Amino acid sequence: MAKLTYIKAITDGLDVVLGEDPKTLIFGEDVGKNGGVFRTTEGLQDKYGEDRVFDTPLAESGILGLSIGLAATGWRPIPEIQFMGFTFEGVDSIGGQMARNRFRFSGKRAMPITIRTPFGGGTHTAEMHADNLENYFVGTPGLRVVTPANPYDAKGMVISAVENNDPVLFMENLKLYRSMKDEIPEGKYTVPLDTAKVVHEGSDITIVAYSAEVNEALKVADKLAKENISAEVIDLRSLSPIDTDTIFKSVEKTHKVVVVQEAQKMAGVGAQVTAEIAENAIMNLDAPIGRVAAPDSVYPWAQVENDWIPNADDIEAKAREILNY
Repeated sequence: MAKLTYIKAITDGLDVVLGEDPKTLIFGEDVGKNGGVFRTTEGLQDKYGEDRVFDTPLAESGILGLSIGLAATGWRPIPEIQFMGFTFEGVDSIGGQMARNRFRFSGKRAMPITIRTPFGGGTHTAEMHADNLENYFVGTPGLRVVTPANPYDAKGMVISAVENNDPVLFMENLKLYRSMKDEIPEGKYTVPLDTAKVVHEGSDITIVAYSAEVNEALKVADKLAKENISAEVIDLRSLSPIDTDTIFKSVEKTHKVVVVQEAQKMAGVGAQVTAEIAENAIMNLDAPIGRVAAPDSVYPWAQVENDWIPNADDIEAKAREILNY
């Protein structure tokens, strides 16, 4: 097995699906010769040709509209939206069209579209380049929203996304692109799009997180372990649908929970997880549900984003508060 970064694991997964299915196409701004702004598609045009991996104009609405037409005629498009903030230019294509089409056609027509898009803070990008916009999309029926937190899941989940017949918003965390490596099996393997994963087992408190915040939660679990406090960390992986069974099983064991997200607190994924626990597992709790999230403000300038983004210290403080309740 090769040791790959998060971004190279995604490249490897895209290579697998392009090689297996001639109906797969990658397109977007600069994804061809340049291999994308982060080089995620580097080398794929050389290998599969300009008809399979190609550049488009700077027009997100056009990229996503093209995806719908291709999917309706038997293709499996993999459009790249260069930064998640630019999905605003194509919201109608995502929420008003592709997410509704299986319902419109009574399940007779699929929309196997995988929208890849980088997001997330910690790399000092320009305005509208780091925003966590999952809160806008998880409430869209018919759209899957997923985000891997490590290279192994990144490869397996991108393959699963492309093979799935639903439209998938595949969120790739900018901070993770080149900051971590995993042993990655060669060739094809898949990771489910609708299951959470217990990445650190524990018995005293559950920490539910996703994307880069999983790694912050793992730091907390390691620190608490030195004091004989056992924290269980769950990586949601799928933001829509949410695997509540894994969460409920953990809460039944630990009786205390903290829910973490990088996005603003209002109406977020964490709010949905909290509501599910309150409605279905509240009798298993010995303390209030703790929440850690970014402030309800516009994403800040790069100079102060590290003070704005929730980190291990914030998670630890909330975990201790709940443990001592």
